[in-house]
Amino acid sequence: MWICHALTANSDAEDWWPGIVGCGKVLDPNKYFIVCVNTLCSPYGSSGPCSVNPLTGKAYGYDFPKTSVRDIVRANIIVRQNLGIESIDLMMGASIGGFQAAEWIVMEPDVIKRAVLMATSLRVPAFLTAFEETQRMALRADTSEDKHLGLACARAIAMLSYRSFDCFRDSQSETDSDTLFADRACSYQRHQGEKLVGRFDACSYWYLSYCLDSHNIGRGRESVEKAAARIKARVEVISITSDLIFPPSDSRKMAAAIPDADYLEIESAYGHDGFLLENESIGEIFTSILED
Repeated sequence: MWICHALTANSDAEDWWPGIVGCGKVLDPNKYFIVCVNTLCSPYGSSGPCSVNPLTGKAYGYDFPKTSVRDIVRANIIVRQNLGIESIDLMMGASIGGFQAAEWIVMEPDVIKRAVLMATSLRVPAFLTAFEETQRMALRADTSEDKHLGLACARAIAMLSYRSFDCFRDSQSETDSDTLFADRACSYQRHQGEKLVGRFDACSYWYLSYCLDSHNIGRGRESVEKAAARIKARVEVISITSDLIFPPSDSRKMAAAIPDADYLEIESAYGHDGFLLENESIGEIFTSILED
């Protein structure tokens, strides 16, 4: 099994997907050989802006080459080959992880037998590109040395796309009927920004954000539809009802473009982050796939 991780996650899938991966969970490492590799540009160990440039002896920073989703997949293919893995029984990815998985099943159609594409698309949607550019504007506006303020702001912007109106209403509405200035949701946004600052790098975030905009399985292959027609893997497309970035209407079109793909929908108020939080529903889907 190969798990392609999302934007700010890492190779330890049990850490960021604890409801799905782990001993006694649906994806149990005692039962299955599970691989998850850090993406290029990540600050968690793979080559990226935090890596030392041998020409200067300092971190690359914004001198690191712009990186595409295909670059990430090519790097993962090298890892696969060096591990001696000739075929992948099940590949899964959500969000940018789904971008990688979608690209990979086109690049190596005879290697991947089955794939689960969650909360993702075959080409980056304009709505997501707009959100990513808004976050990059926040990063570029931060002139401080460590870029913490810009990263916190970018993450807060991202949270608006990751969740939904209903989710914010249910979890962040004011509880005091006499509140003068609403601050609960504001506090939540600040907290999410500060959390990411404590574990991530601003320059890496910028590069990964830019990487998202490169996603297009149809580039150099005539069209998205013709590229999708190359796919041989059995594919499940999973959509989340409240996902603002990858709404069900687009996910159904994605499933229709992939030969014999199955389309599944998860009812959730968590928005895009449903792929991280709806463990019961996702667990049931994976259990069904593994028993098939």
